[in-house]
Amino acid sequence: MTSAVQPTIGIDFGTTNTVVAIADGQGPARLVRFPVGDKDIFAFRSALSFHSMAGPDGRPTERVIEAGPWAIEAYVEDPLETRFVQSFKTFAASAAFTETKILDKRYQFEDLLAAFLFKLRDHAQGQMADLPPRVIVGRPVTFAGGNPDEALALKRYEAAFERLGFTDIRYAHEPVGAAFFFARQLKEDATVLVADFGGGTSDFSIVRFERQGGQLRSVPLARSGVGVAGDAFDYRIIDNVVSPELGKGSLYKAMSSRLPIPQRYYTAFARWDQLAMLRASKDMRDIRALERTAVEPEKIARLIEVLDDNHGYALYRSVSSLKEALSGKEEARFSFRAGSVVIERDVARTEFESWIAPELKAIETAVDQALERSGLTAGGVDRVFLTGGSSFVPAVREIFLRRFGAERIESGGEFESIASGLALIGHENDLDLWSERAPG
Repeated sequence: MTSAVQPTIGIDFGTTNTVVAIADGQGPARLVRFPVGDKDIFAFRSALSFHSMAGPDGRPTERVIEAGPWAIEAYVEDPLETRFVQSFKTFAASAAFTETKILDKRYQFEDLLAAFLFKLRDHAQGQMADLPPRVIVGRPVTFAGGNPDEALALKRYEAAFERLGFTDIRYAHEPVGAAFFFARQLKEDATVLVADFGGGTSDFSIVRFERQGGQLRSVPLARSGVGVAGDAFDYRIIDNVVSPELGKGSLYKAMSSRLPIPQRYYTAFARWDQLAMLRASKDMRDIRALERTAVEPEKIARLIEVLDDNHGYALYRSVSSLKEALSGKEEARFSFRAGSVVIERDVARTEFESWIAPELKAIETAVDQALERSGLTAGGVDRVFLTGGSSFVPAVREIFLRRFGAERIESGGEFESIASGLALIGHENDLDLWSERAPG
């Protein structure tokens, strides 16, 4: 069998979800599905859990690692004894992140990713049993982080995917994968802008598609990206609705003065899985002490309960529910109830949009950069394809409506488009045009 007809795998390793697709070169890609309860899913949560099983003498006898929805289940069932890790993709390009210690074992980024990929393969129940040599891995246009090291991220990816047995590992920009997925619908030549909104990054790519001799040809014109997306939107909700009810912005008494509660206690709420790390830090002792001196001690008591009782996952679900509701309504109610903590408030869509204004501005700038780099005006774009969860946010869609008009905008395949397109890229004749290898 030649490589032209050999199956290829496309893996969209996302901040929030991971999707896998397989293409045989004879038609559309097929999604790998994972049986969970009485249903099958293809969006596999990018999460890991680590649990140490104790023997009769109380000493650890076995380390149990889980991934995806099984990791969430393990954490919810036993949050105090389970180390939960999600959104770890955001550390891929960080030189400052060298390793983390979990249950007395050190893990580098590539160790976490490899552990995740092995569990993902296991839960595929045979669909990934015979892996082909070639895998096309999605990568953001701009990795998350303040000073991302792209070469480092790809080197770490490489080490993890090699452990699974892949020998031909290539990387393609995520919006380019989405463009290949969308191109199947095209009936005529078109210049397409693809906007992919993930959990950690928003990426944009402009591609020209033309039919020549009955085959679809494509030429990449430009790309851009920014390290903000859905996770940043979530944090804005928490920062404006939740954190003030947990003491942010309030005061505590010190001698004859009144001082503000330190802001750093609330930065961990950017990702709910980091709350367990705050609970284990030296800051927790100071937070407990604050309850005695706080001007509003009931708020600090709530903060302590959220941290002590691991209410982070329930909080994340409440935030997601509000964001989803505001995509369809002008106003929605935020409702968070966990233990004795109750936080409820009506939130107007206009409020939410004012909170995420900095992220919206960054997204607008990246879209304009893609146009500028392509040498096109908005009028030179024939079709716009929006994909990813945050593409449902009305303020995000409005960015494209203003520039391109509703008649040119389409959406769909919000979670499957990238992985499917990546797998299709694996059968392109000129792979170097669409993908790259990790630096040597």
